[in-house]
Amino acid sequence: MDLVNRAIQENLRAIRVVKAYVRGEYETEKFGEVNTYLKNTSERSFSLAALNMPAMQFVMYGTILSILWFGGNLVIGEHMKVGALTSFLSYVLQVLNSLMMFSNVFLLFTRSLTSWRRISEVLVEEPEIRDDRATDIEITRGGIQFDHVYFKYRETAKEYVLSDISFQILPGQTVGIIGQTGAAKSTLVQLIQRLYEINSGEILIDGQPIYKYTQDHLREAIGMVLQKNTLFSGTVKENLCWGKENASDEEIKEACRIACVDEFIDRLEAGLDTVLGQGGVNLSGGQKQRLCIARAILKKPRILILDDSTSALDTATEQKINDGLKDALPDMTKIIISQRISSVSHGDQIIILDDGKVNAVGTHDELLNNNEIYRDIFESQQKGGGLLA
Repeated sequence: MDLVNRAIQENLRAIRVVKAYVRGEYETEKFGEVNTYLKNTSERSFSLAALNMPAMQFVMYGTILSILWFGGNLVIGEHMKVGALTSFLSYVLQVLNSLMMFSNVFLLFTRSLTSWRRISEVLVEEPEIRDDRATDIEITRGGIQFDHVYFKYRETAKEYVLSDISFQILPGQTVGIIGQTGAAKSTLVQLIQRLYEINSGEILIDGQPIYKYTQDHLREAIGMVLQKNTLFSGTVKENLCWGKENASDEEIKEACRIACVDEFIDRLEAGLDTVLGQGGVNLSGGQKQRLCIARAILKKPRILILDDSTSALDTATEQKINDGLKDALPDMTKIIISQRISSVSHGDQIIILDDGKVNAVGTHDELLNNNEIYRDIFESQQKGGGLLA
């Protein structure tokens, strides 16, 4: 059943890709294979289950006939009274009915046992990230420091995803993180929210190790817009209020202005009350990105992390959002991950990640003059479109 559900979900989610690559027949065949496997398995199991009732009834009626045969002879020979035979037969029927019910329950039990094993694996799983060292302190400024941080996803992994990461971000600074695909940029910022636990070193916020903050407060104080934009079924306003549940209309309007949502919200059929389909299917990629940014801004976090969250926006709109964040939220620490230098060039400092290590830290001009990786990215992007002069 899992295989069938997986095939259906993949095809529904990627139906446009399937059509674009004309792979409908291939996916139909793949679904046919898993569906046939389910059909054959079901036929075998239900065939066996169907024998349960006839088998139990055969035993029951065979037992009744045997009792009546032997009991009748005893009654004829005056070794047993009819009342005793009737009572004995009644007791045996009750026992046999109970066994029949038990056999039906047993069939359901064998099916539920598999499900219970899966559920129990989740229930008995001990969370690796805990608040046992947390104290009653709060993030007030938003300064961040990485001190020789090492991280890998599994303890048994041969190599570290991030190695010897050290840098400092002052409160209110705007910091860009840039690097090649697979340089672990997203992993780096997810460590700040303790979505993963580091293996060694220390991450500090406002001079305190992040494990001294409760997970709820830490994640409440950090707004994060991920690479994959996630919107929920409901209205635009309901999605925005994920950032702040009791946000006023003025706060929503201001967040929409900063994130340039106001540029398209009036074109929607019901404005903020427009109902979004599952995953926001009735919005474009750029519109979804701007809504996710507005949702994070509405949260008013001390630290805002934008993980390649303007990739679907044009340069002019991206610049408007950056200017809006700088003017309206000057005290907020902002971390921007991007593949485009134009997205991070205005930052107070830029961190270059290369193969899970910090290659260099500096301003746009410093890195352009002194860092070969940054200069290569800059020149390649100029050839590809000339985003910066």
